[in-house]
Amino acid sequence: MDLAGEIQRVVSMRRDSGGSVWRSRNDVFSRSSREADHVDDEEALRWAALEKLPTRDRVRRAILVPPAGDAAAGAQGVVDVDVLSLGPGERRALLERLVRVADEDHERFLVKLRERLERVGIDMPTIEVRFEHLDVEAEVRVGSSGLPTVLNSITNTLEEAFTALHLLRSRKRKMPVLHDVSGVIKPRRMTLLLGPPGSGKTTLLLALAGRLDKDLRVSGRVTYNGHGMEEFVPERTAAYISQHDLHIAEMTVRETLAFSARCQGVGSRFDMLMELTRREKAANIKPDADIDAFMKASAVGGHEANVVTDYILKILGLELCADTMVGDELLRGISGGQRKRVTTGEMLVGPARALFMDEISTGLDSSTTFQIVNSLRQSIHVLGGTAVISLLQPAPETYNLFDDIILLSDGQVVYQGPREDVVGFFESMGFRCPERKGVADFLQEVTSRKDQRQYWARSDKPYRFVPAKEFATAFKSYHTGMALAKELYVPFDKSKSHPAALTTTRYGVSAKALLKANIDREILLMKRNSFIYMFRTIQLTLMSLIAMTVFFRTKMNHDSVTSGGIYMGAMFFGILMIMYNGFSELALTVLRLPVFFKQRDLLFYPAWAYTLPSWILKFPITLMEVCGYVFLTYYVIGYDPNVGRFFKQYLIMLAINQVAASLFRLIGGAARNMIVANVFAMLIMMTFMVVNGFILIRDNVKKWWIWGYWISPLMYVQNAITVNEFLGHSWDKILNSTVSNETLGVQVLKSHGVFPEAKWYWIGFGALLGFTLLFNALFTLALTFLRPYGNPTSSISEEELTQKQSNVKNGILDANPLMSRRTVQPIGENTETNLEMLEDDSGPAQKGMVLPFLPLSLTFDDIRYSVDMPQEMKAQGVVDDRLALLKGVSGSFRPGVLTALMGVSGAGKTTLMDVLAGRKTGGYIEGNISISGYPKNQETFARVSGYCEQNDIHSPQLTVSESLLFSAWLRLPKDVDSNKRKMFIEEVMELVELKPLRDALIGLPGVNGLSTEQRKRLTIAVELVANPSIIFMDEPTSGLDARAAAIVMRTVRNTVDTGRTVVCTIHQPSIDIFEAFDELFLMKRGGEEIYAGPLGHHSTELIKYFEGIQGVSKIKDGYNPATWMLEVSTISQEQVLGVDFSDLYKKSKLYQRNKALIKELSQPAPGSRDLYFPTKYSQPSLTQCMACLWKQNLSYWRNPPYNAVRFIFATVTALLFGTVFWDLGGKTERSRDLFNALGSMYAAVLFLGVSNSISVQPVVAVERTVFYRERAAGMYSPFPYAFGQVIIELPYALVQATVYGVIVYAMIGFEWTAAKFFWYLFFMYFTLLYFTYYGMMCVGLTPNYNIASIVSTAFYNIWNLFSGFFIPRPSERRERQSGGDGTAGYAPWRGRCMGSSSRSTATSPRPWRTTGR
Repeated sequence: MDLAGEIQRVVSMRRDSGGSVWRSRNDVFSRSSREADHVDDEEALRWAALEKLPTRDRVRRAILVPPAGDAAAGAQGVVDVDVLSLGPGERRALLERLVRVADEDHERFLVKLRERLERVGIDMPTIEVRFEHLDVEAEVRVGSSGLPTVLNSITNTLEEAFTALHLLRSRKRKMPVLHDVSGVIKPRRMTLLLGPPGSGKTTLLLALAGRLDKDLRVSGRVTYNGHGMEEFVPERTAAYISQHDLHIAEMTVRETLAFSARCQGVGSRFDMLMELTRREKAANIKPDADIDAFMKASAVGGHEANVVTDYILKILGLELCADTMVGDELLRGISGGQRKRVTTGEMLVGPARALFMDEISTGLDSSTTFQIVNSLRQSIHVLGGTAVISLLQPAPETYNLFDDIILLSDGQVVYQGPREDVVGFFESMGFRCPERKGVADFLQEVTSRKDQRQYWARSDKPYRFVPAKEFATAFKSYHTGMALAKELYVPFDKSKSHPAALTTTRYGVSAKALLKANIDREILLMKRNSFIYMFRTIQLTLMSLIAMTVFFRTKMNHDSVTSGGIYMGAMFFGILMIMYNGFSELALTVLRLPVFFKQRDLLFYPAWAYTLPSWILKFPITLMEVCGYVFLTYYVIGYDPNVGRFFKQYLIMLAINQVAASLFRLIGGAARNMIVANVFAMLIMMTFMVVNGFILIRDNVKKWWIWGYWISPLMYVQNAITVNEFLGHSWDKILNSTVSNETLGVQVLKSHGVFPEAKWYWIGFGALLGFTLLFNALFTLALTFLRPYGNPTSSISEEELTQKQSNVKNGILDANPLMSRRTVQPIGENTETNLEMLEDDSGPAQKGMVLPFLPLSLTFDDIRYSVDMPQEMKAQGVVDDRLALLKGVSGSFRPGVLTALMGVSGAGKTTLMDVLAGRKTGGYIEGNISISGYPKNQETFARVSGYCEQNDIHSPQLTVSESLLFSAWLRLPKDVDSNKRKMFIEEVMELVELKPLRDALIGLPGVNGLSTEQRKRLTIAVELVANPSIIFMDEPTSGLDARAAAIVMRTVRNTVDTGRTVVCTIHQPSIDIFEAFDELFLMKRGGEEIYAGPLGHHSTELIKYFEGIQGVSKIKDGYNPATWMLEVSTISQEQVLGVDFSDLYKKSKLYQRNKALIKELSQPAPGSRDLYFPTKYSQPSLTQCMACLWKQNLSYWRNPPYNAVRFIFATVTALLFGTVFWDLGGKTERSRDLFNALGSMYAAVLFLGVSNSISVQPVVAVERTVFYRERAAGMYSPFPYAFGQVIIELPYALVQATVYGVIVYAMIGFEWTAAKFFWYLFFMYFTLLYFTYYGMMCVGLTPNYNIASIVSTAFYNIWNLFSGFFIPRPSERRERQSGGDGTAGYAPWRGRCMGSSSRSTATSPRPWRTTGR
């Protein structure tokens, strides 16, 4: 406990304490030596001057060689600089001298850093992480109760509420994630974490980093240097790098890393530097100038541009894209692989000494992965760091960089120890790694039930399945396991822990520095999002121009209470405009929340440092927006001309704008989901609006709702702005002193229930300031305590849960007779069938043959593809009009032959496949493409081909079997009956091993549902159920681990064995995946082929061809032929050898043989005929409509964030209106009663309608991406899709309208006649429908959801103004005739084109006879 107190004391000391941490261990810092360097006189003089400075000043000054081109400095030779003011050129020149080439110079640079420290006896802090008896359990829903249907969402919510009150027992079941896991992660050693999907890798990494979800049940202990997690701050001591890439799209790569560096600070580097310089001065040691400058620049944090940021950019290979936007699906930016490197770099720029990295190689080729892991390895080994890295498909050369291996399976540690011993352990268990198999791939497959048998090596014993539990038990008695247990038995000696190793401060820098960093970022983002703010201002200006023409001063009188009501309507409309103009804050807030939650949980900054800048910095924009509206409309509409009242209106409008923006930010932060936030924003705004005293005057507000009146910000602004206007000179006349001595202004105020005292302006202003402060404070609290949106409890099948539980207990599911039968019977070497299938007698040749298909070959000869020359290239001096992407490519793909289409990035692989598949709609295509000898016709070709896109796009609310059924329904010929169709789907599910997942929900990628590998198999299956003859697959194994890639390739191989023609583009395959292909079509950069032919056994044909070229280096034993092939055929190799591989290929016998084959296959076979289909689509239009409606029905039923929320919204709205306007329907004596009743209808139409329109847009946007894929596949025409989307809304809107109508009609007390009631329902129903369809239309007409939401908002405002509520429509007719009270004579067009005007009057359910005011 004393040491913990010491750590807390010394690490939290201020920087001005110097090197106290480093002086406290003089017994360790005992080594000291001198080094004499020969330096020139000038440099010696500068060092001497530097030595005379105080230590705190000396650590900020460095001696640098100026960058080339700096004439002033160059004359002096060297310069003395302040490291805080290093420019980009100086930082770049410094790094060039230290690390010119990352692969060659990085380790040398790190060794120099270490030697400088060791020379004066300073040791780097190290961390040893131990985990003992770690158990993690999750609570899950089993079976269909976990599916997110509307009904389940309601019942599960109620169940959780009753469970919390201890009234019900939870139906959730416990699922083991990690079971009795123990181990040691040593410093200065690289640890590779391997395991099949679902084995618990991410959970283990989160547990080690102290980041486990609070909902999980955890037992066991994780310690750092013997200290428990409660003794320090694990989030800052260790860095967890997630597999999900969450970044702000509008920031560049450099800005993203620089912000991260500013927030994380420099840790103990500054104290170490202080002690280092003190000791060097005492020992009269002069360090290397460049090393000294780097260490000083990296130890002084807080400034925007940091040399550490530039260093990490160089090490990760991000220099070329450093100033490119990160981007997202809406904003073009860096590639997926580069984005993954940014995620890694974001944590590497910080001072954390323990790294836990989760799948950092997704989207990277093997050479880039090797470079990054090698750089990390050098850093860990030289500087004494700690690292656990999970990789998907580590190549053999990357695998060999690691020192230790942790192998997880079924939540248990199967092996942990040195990399050299892992193969020996499995050999002791009877399993051997094949000669040409990567060890990492072997380790991930040897524990799998489907893959294990092929590695059984004991011929004297029959094979039986060995479960993970048995491996884990055997490991404990293996010598490596016993050594590990012995090490864990002896506790870590806490006295050996370096005082600077563990971090006890919560944040990396001071609160002031964190606030400044967030302010700088917010200013940057405001500049990048300037379009949104400009659009808001322009939109408000346009609305002010429209309002000016509607409420024009020459036609707006000051002579009656009625005219005062018109002015009051104009002011109320202005308030609504100013408020709703801040609605975009909602979307901006919600879109940035995932990045905020990630950075908050990593302790980059507290919530207040994020919320304060987003409030304060946008105030100038508020000034401009409100200025545009008030300055334009005030005098044109004809408000009181007193300039003081003009500025008071401007001030109160500023205040309500701030309230609105704060409120929308609060709603976004609390809801954390766009659909939920939109609905709740409408609900809250509606409540504030209905009880604010305008729609329903204060005297008529029921006593149970009067509290709502007093807490509504709209009440205060309405009182303030109307008091400011109607107590002015324009309204101080007395109309009839015999009736009343009150001025006209006071009469207007009293008629609308407004307090007529002048003090209410300042009361209102003060209340609005209070609301602004309150909403911003609540926003900060919400972001401080709430977690990211999403249901952490997953849903699994009963069988899967039982299997997981049995794996933990005894490893074998005895209750399954099929499993028992399979463990006894010998299984064929290449078992593809699913374990749940009872029949596996049919070999691969019979699979997928329920439906016949026609085997087809595809040939292409001299294909050229070009596009118009980009303007950027023309600006650089390129004179050609076209840019050629494919240059005379020829080849053939045949039935039953699996062809790999390969090449470096930019070779044109995907371009060629898109041209052959007919997916290129632009550009210029030349050459001949034939299908089995006949010219290719795209319309018929689409019917016999399938295209598996790299991005797995599916409807998220469907299950696997439903998705396949939908595809087969629309793509198989209409003569295939439903029974045969179902049989064929079963065959395909067996073929691609999807049977256990048949009822699993697909979900959204990276959020919920299927894993990446399962989605990839589903993508293949969706194309297979169309029974195509030719299948194109774009990167079918990208983003998968080795085992998942093997499963997908087995699926592809099974498909080829049915006699189909399959072509795959592939990035960096492992040896066994590469050699699963029959033929290779290799392209080089520029769109030319350099090899097309067979691979041969163990790639012998390919190797023979390239080794036959003079100068090409021979392949090493055990080296991946795919990697070797790409390395020896690069452009740089061509330049070294002085050859053109394309020319060599075209002069080879192989090329002549291919041309002969193309010629042969381009001739139709005798007796054959060309493809012909009588219709464009497989199914008639009626069937297409029914299928699309069936799919939309399932999607809607399983989308509770949309449908359940809008039903709840309709019910709450109805109860709100019913209680607010209670029994007002029976009061018909005064015109005010009519105004109240119409107000209820106006508010319902506006808020329910707009809510529907807003909430449907994200739903349609998600489905639209699926529509693009399905339309390209020839499944249906656009009309059936639109039909299904439109028709499915009818029942949901009917339920919504009925729920609302029945409640409101009864509670308000309208006249109960069947005709009036059903007319009321009719108009409400069609109101909701057309608002919903308007929202759909906006998404359909705009490129993305964000633009759709902005565009649609403008029309809501116009409809609101022209609804007939603010100015009654009958007065317009008088206006045209006599120019009387009301609006300008040229504005009556509003009532003709705006539907909401007729609706508000049409929904009125009673003939009104008014007798007074």
